[in-house]
This record gives sequence, C-alpha cells and structure tokens, in this order.
Amino acid sequence: MAPAAAASSSALRVAAAGAAEGGDKPETGGTATIPNEVFNLVKSIVGAGVLSLPAGIAAFGDSTTALIPAAFLVAAIGAISGYTFQLIARVVAMTGATSYADAWDRTRGKATAWIIAWSSALDCFAGNISYSMILADTFKDLLLAIGIHTTRSKSLMGVTGLILLPLCLVKNLSSLAPFSLLGIMGMAYTSLAIGIRYFGGAYAPGGKFVADVATHLQPSFGTTGAMGALSPNTLILVCMLSTAYIAHFNAPRFYRELKDNTMERFGMVTKSSFGISTLLYAAVSAMGFLTFGSASDGLILNNYSTRDVLMSASRFAVAVSLVFSYPLLFVGTRDGVFDVLKVPEKDRTNSLQNQVSVGLLAIITAMALKLTDLTFVSSISGAVFGTALIFIFPTLMFRAAVRNLGDKATRGQKREATFAQVINVLGCVIGVIGTKMALGGAGTH
Repeated sequence: MAPAAAASSSALRVAAAGAAEGGDKPETGGTATIPNEVFNLVKSIVGAGVLSLPAGIAAFGDSTTALIPAAFLVAAIGAISGYTFQLIARVVAMTGATSYADAWDRTRGKATAWIIAWSSALDCFAGNISYSMILADTFKDLLLAIGIHTTRSKSLMGVTGLILLPLCLVKNLSSLAPFSLLGIMGMAYTSLAIGIRYFGGAYAPGGKFVADVATHLQPSFGTTGAMGALSPNTLILVCMLSTAYIAHFNAPRFYRELKDNTMERFGMVTKSSFGISTLLYAAVSAMGFLTFGSASDGLILNNYSTRDVLMSASRFAVAVSLVFSYPLLFVGTRDGVFDVLKVPEKDRTNSLQNQVSVGLLAIITAMALKLTDLTFVSSISGAVFGTALIFIFPTLMFRAAVRNLGDKATRGQKREATFAQVINVLGCVIGVIGTKMALGGAGTH
C-alpha cells in the first residue's frame, strides 16, 4: 500500500457539500485557492509508495526499453485516477451528499454501506503494514550508517515500542499537522538524491558505492525490454500504481474547500495535481530502475549503500515523514475497525481506544515482521483496494447517480455512464488478474 495514498483514505468522514453539476456555481464553497488545493492534493497523493515503483517495472522487464510501456502505464493510471477523483466530486454535486460514504449511501443504498466501511479500514490497515515495513528497513540501515549493527526485527520492535506506540495513543493529533509539509519536502529531496546518484554514475559498473551493496541488490540488466509488457507481470506495476494514486476518499473535502468550486475550477485542480504526481512518479521510477534494473528492491532505498551519505539523508527524511504520518493513518485504521464493528462514537472511550490501539499495533507489527517484500504488499493492496477505490467504486456511484436522475439525465451523462462502466469492468479484470500475479510472485523480489 502506498503510504500517502493510504493516509488520504483515512479521511472517510470528511465533510463535502455542493449541489450543482457541470459548470454551475454551487450553493457553498470554501476559501482555498487553486494553487492551495493543488499543493495539498499533491501532498495527499505522493508518498513513500513511489519508492516501490522501480521494482514494479523490474517485475516485467530488465532492459532500459521497459521504461517505454512503464511510462505509458504511469500516465494512463494517473489519468484514470484523476478522472475518477473528479467523478466522485460530481457525484457529490449531483446528489448533495456530505461525504464519500454519504455519496455511496445516496447512490448505492445504505444496505451496502459495509463495503465502504471495510474498504476504508482494510485500506488503512494495509497502509500501516507498509509503513512499518519501510521503517524497519530504514531504521536498520540508518543505524548501520552510524556503526550500529542490528536486525530488521529489532529495528522494527524498537521503533514501534519507543516511537509509534506513544504516538498512536495520543488523542489530539493536531500538533502533528505541520509535519505533513516535512513529508513532501522529504520526498522531494529523496527524488533529487535518486536523480543525482543515477546521473552521477555512483552505482554504475566501477562506481563509487557499487562494492558496498549486496550482490543481489547490485545493478543488473538483461534483454527483456518493452516486449516484456506483454507479460501478465505488467499488472504488478499497474496494481502498485493503483494504490499509489489513491486520494479518492478526500475528493469531497477538496471539492468543498475550493473557492468558487465550479466543476471547471475543480477540474483544473485535479488535472494539475494528478499531472504533477504523474511526472514525479515517472521520473523517480525511471531513475531508480535505470540505476539498478532487475535488482530494484521493493523499497529502492535498500539498493543504496549505507556509506552513501546522500542516500542516508534520504532514509532519514523518509523515516521522519513516516513516523509522524503513521498515527494519522493509524487513526483511520482504528476508527475503521470501530465502524465495521458498529461501535457508537459515545462508546469509544479512551480506555477502549487504547486497548484497541495496542492490539491493532501488535497485529500490524507482527505482520510487518513476517512480510519482507514491499513489492508484494504494494501490489496485492493495489489489486484488492486500489482498483476498487479508483476504478470500481467511483464509477458505480456515478452510474447510479445518472440512473437516479431519470429523464433529467443528459445524453452526455448517459454516454459517460457507459464509459464509466468500461472503466469499472477494466478495474475488475485488473483486480482479479493482478491479485493472482501478486500472489504468484510473492517472495520473488
């Protein structure tokens, strides 16, 4: 699960308003400008999940020409994600819904509300597992960089007990909000560092740091290039991208908060944000893959030497970002469990929240200790949750919203509902085959 994407999905209860479809001015609007919205949406989309994308390319190719279909897939999934993100806002405008869950209730009915509750909880849960896995590897390498040798398991247990548990027990998380900016700054620095190391040739044959890297993580290239995209393994990258672009639970909030929130203006926000995210994903995945080829690890930072100060700083930046983002995502997991179990707000006492928090964190940590392949976790969560949240749920809601309009639905809306059905079917196919490929490839990266 892409961490930033998962963090975005924890905002299931965010408010959303607006009662107009198309370019008409809604009854209410926020105060955020388009640049404000673009910055915040990019911040919601882009996260440490981008660091697993080079391995997604390596799943089907080991030659530089594999970047051609990979770039196409990054752009295509980004475009579809942006389209369905805006589709959710249009559903909110058409129905007068107040949140993502409310939009589902108004279009698909309350009888199936459990689908959204489960999806939210499990999506966040998978995100927390990914966070823990990244932190385990990152802290182990950071300690090694300063001469302290430890195991991955001890690293994870230490960061969980000393840092994550206290943070997850904090009830008022507003003080952590400023660290969200630190997260995007850390990812920007990491992207730059990956580029510097690629163009500088420090990990090319005879490069400065190649000898420091374990043999299985050293650059390795072959002859399987663009044609490798014909392999079903390509869906591993597709599924990873599906979860990397998730910010869809937040669509109603972004729509509500935009000043003068017409669909035309919201479309500018969506296109700009997903466009920037697509360019960043394409650049980082390309430079990481071009540096290490088929040896690209599920967490590309693992490929770099612990003596490489530039990349050690990247590890530190990612660690700080994830540590302070972890409790924000964890709240989504914990509250999602309460929602699934239908525990009323008034019964969620501090004592109960603490008990559930400790139990959930123990389960997450145990799974992160057992799982070591981030490629597998990213691809399986993308196949199961990413495709549902990007391809399936938004299109189901839009088709139902158009159907509920009856004779008031325009010809254009009806044609678009048919197009939405195509995306829906595509999502189902990708989800099923992608899950099979991810399970079949477990442990091979």
